[in-house]
Amino acid sequence: MTQTATNSNVLTADEHLDYDVIVIGAGIAGIYQLYKLRDIGMRVRLFEAGTGVGGTWYWNRYPGARFDSESYSYGYSFSQELLDEWDWSEHFASQPEILRYLQHVANKFDLIKDMQFSSDVQSAIYRDDTRCWEIELQGGSRFRSRFLITGIGTLSQPTLPRIQGIDSFSGQSFHTSRWPHEPVSYKGKRVAVVGTGATGVQTIQEVCKDVGHLTVFQRRPNWCAPLHNSKIDPDEMKEIRAGYNEIFETCNQTNAGFLHTADSRSTFEVSEEQRHEFWEHLYASKGFGIWQGNFKDVLTDPKANEAMSNFVADKIRQRVNDPEIAEKLIPTDHGFGTRRVPLETNYYESYNRDNVELIDINKTPIKKVTSKGIVTSDREFEFDLIIYATGFDAVLGSYDRINIVGINECKLVDQWRKELSTFLGIQINNFPNLFMIMGPHALLGNNPRSIEFNVEWITDLIQHMRARNFTRAEATAEAVASWYKHVSEQGEGLLTNQVDSWMTGINSNLDGRQKRILIRYSGTQSTYRKRCNEVAESGYAALNLM
Repeated sequence: MTQTATNSNVLTADEHLDYDVIVIGAGIAGIYQLYKLRDIGMRVRLFEAGTGVGGTWYWNRYPGARFDSESYSYGYSFSQELLDEWDWSEHFASQPEILRYLQHVANKFDLIKDMQFSSDVQSAIYRDDTRCWEIELQGGSRFRSRFLITGIGTLSQPTLPRIQGIDSFSGQSFHTSRWPHEPVSYKGKRVAVVGTGATGVQTIQEVCKDVGHLTVFQRRPNWCAPLHNSKIDPDEMKEIRAGYNEIFETCNQTNAGFLHTADSRSTFEVSEEQRHEFWEHLYASKGFGIWQGNFKDVLTDPKANEAMSNFVADKIRQRVNDPEIAEKLIPTDHGFGTRRVPLETNYYESYNRDNVELIDINKTPIKKVTSKGIVTSDREFEFDLIIYATGFDAVLGSYDRINIVGINECKLVDQWRKELSTFLGIQINNFPNLFMIMGPHALLGNNPRSIEFNVEWITDLIQHMRARNFTRAEATAEAVASWYKHVSEQGEGLLTNQVDSWMTGINSNLDGRQKRILIRYSGTQSTYRKRCNEVAESGYAALNLM
């Protein structure tokens, strides 16, 4: 439903607002959103809790942190000049290089002047009488804007394990996403890593090279596949640069925005010899091809998935010398690819080193942390450093930590506790003029490709509103219900939605997060974009515009 905006008090209220738009977060999403809004002449302020730009790549400075998507498919596509001048040094760039890239983008387009760092947003309250958002920072500063846009990330709120005495350790200890900015010395020391998810895998394979002794506490092994990273020399970078149009077009056509998409064949329509030859090829190839470019039924047919899982299990057995340790590293509670696949470089070989020990905490649970180290049901360990690679309160955590209040004093955390629902993963009913970049039920995948699409869709909507003097946009309850139904339908039959992971909202480190929910859009990039484009082409009929 739309109507002409006639409330003169509301229209003239803009001059009393601090900004037209407030953006939260200076990661890949916030940087691009700021750029696009500035480009259409909006008064924008971006608030960031950290001391600089980068988002994920500002906070995650742990050893081994790097892309798992190809660098040249992960960078921004909006500026030809930027594409022409930036050289990637590796096919999968490391965190320091990624951070330099994002700093370069922010400086190149003079975005820093509209950013405010060390500014942690504590609350955001919608004032329906003036149709504006009022945000409050830690410390009490308040600002008002017509629109509020969140670029706060899907994996940005870290969780620590619920272990007795976790604050009692006398040595250094921290979560990987809060790795100190100053150098951390672990050479020759006794180090513990708790967790073997994607972050744990990257950390373990790096720190094992220098520590005196590394003890890995594993609750749940993951299916990992080789990254096969390599340097990019000047001639290869020249070829990549010449092919950027093709690279981004490929990303736009694939299911999840990666440079890989599902093979058109089914697992058992080829011979066993052909099947294993194809899997050997994928295992020897770079990046996510083995996950995103596999047979089309590997993530839907349990038998096909079992065959693929057996193939990878055999690879693990071949790479780990001790058969007992190898079996501990092979998942038994989920199939290959049903959780996001960590990409590794000699991760499994780490366990062949004399200075690395693997502890299965399912068999010998951690009882407590002491001033000296960690106590399990079996023994006591002394450490100089404890690293917690224990994941995130995915997607929801970054919203739950902010007191977001919509119309009729409706709190977002309460509304989502009853039922997680959005419209396009961008808007929420009862929260007018709030737009999320890659919120719940949006498409996750090669994130920058989804981010650029979301940012451009939001910017187009704001332009549409300005042209017609609309000052209030809210998804209708009917539109939200229709989107939830569509999200549910797209997730049917996917094995990924039948296992416990952050992609199904499960986090064992949090109370009340042990029930699977639909937290992401499980359809393809084309189906997601088609629905979003249909909404725009209809004049945003699914929204109440006033």
